[in-house]
Amino acid sequence: MVAGWTGAKRLGSKSHILKQIAILGSTGSIGQSTLSIIESFPDRFAVASLAAGRNIDSAFEQCARWRPRVVSVATEELAATLGQRLKTAGVSGVEVVYGTEGTVRVATLPEVDFLVSAIVGVAGLEATYAAVQAGKAIGLANKEAMVAAGEILTAAARAGNVPLLPIDSEHNAVHQCMRAGSKEEIRRIWLTASGGPFRTLPLSAFESITVEQALKHPTWVMGRRITIDSATMLNKGLEVIEACRLFNVPPSAVKVTVHPQSTVHSLVEYIDGSILAQISVTDMRLPILYAMSYPERVESDLTFDMAALGQLNFEPPDFARFPCLRLAFDAAEKGGAHCIALNAADEVAVDAFLDRRISFPGIARTIESVLQATPENHPETIREVLACDEQAREMAREVLVRAGHEFAAPRT
Repeated sequence: MVAGWTGAKRLGSKSHILKQIAILGSTGSIGQSTLSIIESFPDRFAVASLAAGRNIDSAFEQCARWRPRVVSVATEELAATLGQRLKTAGVSGVEVVYGTEGTVRVATLPEVDFLVSAIVGVAGLEATYAAVQAGKAIGLANKEAMVAAGEILTAAARAGNVPLLPIDSEHNAVHQCMRAGSKEEIRRIWLTASGGPFRTLPLSAFESITVEQALKHPTWVMGRRITIDSATMLNKGLEVIEACRLFNVPPSAVKVTVHPQSTVHSLVEYIDGSILAQISVTDMRLPILYAMSYPERVESDLTFDMAALGQLNFEPPDFARFPCLRLAFDAAEKGGAHCIALNAADEVAVDAFLDRRISFPGIARTIESVLQATPENHPETIREVLACDEQAREMAREVLVRAGHEFAAPRT
């Protein structure tokens, strides 16, 4: 259970249908926050199935606590280990599966009413797509799946009338603001960005940025890759692509504004000049609860202190300072393979930066080299998406080898 959650108020005597929840990435921060919400709303939500990856200790604890019908882990060996631990502890009734087939089973279990897709990267892509095909309502906390295969996922979701509800705070905010009008009444979407730790750092100092400096986000506490992506603003670029696909709008209708306070999560501008903003605490449990409860709103104690609105600043992003954002807009215009390559090359480049093999600006240089070598095409199947993803990763590795890692990241 996540610290700080004190429970929530109920809506009185109103009866609810108990939603059975599947979680891809149950041991990560989104997965744990989802379980926290389920614990606080036992009359609304229950655990049906979990995909836990490689964290066997956490997977065992979750199985003992929640007794899912199915739990999936990364490998056959880990499945055998977890199965034996559960048997020794007397925990019965939990089917242990593994690998891609395991995550697909977790996502498509007949009892599942709602899937929280929170596996980092493209690892959960096949399971998420299978869930769409199975007609499961989905809460998307994995922007990489939408970036890499959004064209396929959204087409399948629209064909099957399957809800794709964003959990990412910015898109969740957009979704809430869009409830005020029709799609035809929307002029543009505004995604807010904190600007990260280097918003005011002189460009001349960027080559000297250390890993430790880049991992100090001014607002959010996140995983290592997403923290670096926020520092380069590539994360915001991925969100631009995700917004285009989730809300079926062109890149020209999506704007980014730097908002250091991170109080306004996103805004929607309507054709009459009205701009609606979504404001709330910086706590991922709120967008998760919103998605899981949609179309209802559930009363909770996640309240916002209005005193935090004492100062609100907005400024345009500096594309010279954040070239990754420019590259993302370019990829959004081209779509298809370029969006896949953007995400894949970034993963490889960020790993290289974290390993101190390239400098901070080397991340953007690596991505740009891969995009320049990427042909324009639009994969039509998940298998083609995954093949394109692997090709882009290999190109990124070759770029790093050719560069000779001459831009090594400095140490503190």
